[in-house]
Amino acid sequence: MAVDFQQEIKQLRSTMDSVREVTDLASVKQQIAELEAKASAPDLWDDPDAAQLVTSALSRANAEYERVVEMDSRIEDLEVLVEMGTEDGGDAATMVEAERELASLQKAVGELEVRTLLSGEYDAREAVVTIRSGAGGVDAADFAEMLMRMYLRWAERHGYPTQVMDTSYAEEAGLKSATFEVNVPYAFGNLSVEAGTHRLVRISPFDNQGRRQTSFAAVEVIPLIEQTDHIEIPENEIKVDVFRSSGPGGQSVNTTDSAVRMTHIPTGIVVSMQNEKSQIQNRAAALRVLQSRLLLQRQAEEAAERKEMAGDVKASWGDQMRSYVLQPYQMVKDLRTEYEVGNPSAVFDGDIDGFIEAGVRWRKEQQKQEG
Repeated sequence: MAVDFQQEIKQLRSTMDSVREVTDLASVKQQIAELEAKASAPDLWDDPDAAQLVTSALSRANAEYERVVEMDSRIEDLEVLVEMGTEDGGDAATMVEAERELASLQKAVGELEVRTLLSGEYDAREAVVTIRSGAGGVDAADFAEMLMRMYLRWAERHGYPTQVMDTSYAEEAGLKSATFEVNVPYAFGNLSVEAGTHRLVRISPFDNQGRRQTSFAAVEVIPLIEQTDHIEIPENEIKVDVFRSSGPGGQSVNTTDSAVRMTHIPTGIVVSMQNEKSQIQNRAAALRVLQSRLLLQRQAEEAAERKEMAGDVKASWGDQMRSYVLQPYQMVKDLRTEYEVGNPSAVFDGDIDGFIEAGVRWRKEQQKQEG
């Protein structure tokens, strides 16, 4: 059946109109100008951490702007290609090329449209993924390892950097649990729709009688909370008491009020320091220790927040969100979106973009209904 290029290009332009409306290119361009001004400041790298935030934000803003502009340009080029292929009786080779470019554009524009749907508070963050084996014994542990490979291969296909943080191996085969990061913007927004219980049905390679086995694994996805290595503490939040040092240390240590007790009023954390000979040195040392303790407290609070976001995902019957069936037929099906693929091997090799896109659209629709 002949492709109706006019209609397909019209649909692409309509989708891009929606993308531009949500993206607000004028605001993005203004953001780029502001970040470029900060990036060109001569003292930018006096604070390497702040400089890294500026340059990373500038890179992301430029990439977002160029994605939209490039897509508009590709649609215009496709129109030109179709015109070339249809003039003077038509050129079959050119039209075949136009069909290939149309298919590629439809996929790219669809992905761009999905990106505009990622507007949650943490959607733009990097992701931390944890996979746990559930019911099913050694088959479940093996399934957990298969899922980990699937996600790592997905990231590799896209050129996304990953970092495996922790792996706990099962006794016979596979994994009890594994945690890894996907270090790219919007990793959380995309992968968060993968959170839930995954179910595998297959002939167990660990059953010497060749019986069919059902096993489960849980996937948890949380945003990578941005942490600050240095904490600024307002002076009005600190109470400082000085007192005479005690114990050995020389005459000056024991006869002057050089020791410092520093109290952080909001949290009640108290730090005492008397190792140094001068009050100034002890005060600086106490402040460093107080900052470290507050950072540890902040990290603990962030860990609790991440755990709450992950929720209580059970890996057993009754709450699965996706089924991977290898026997008696071949099918991977998402039970929320109804999206399915008849090639499990490709899915386990990282071809999960269709599931992610369907999941993001489904979630947005659910939010609209609830709103």
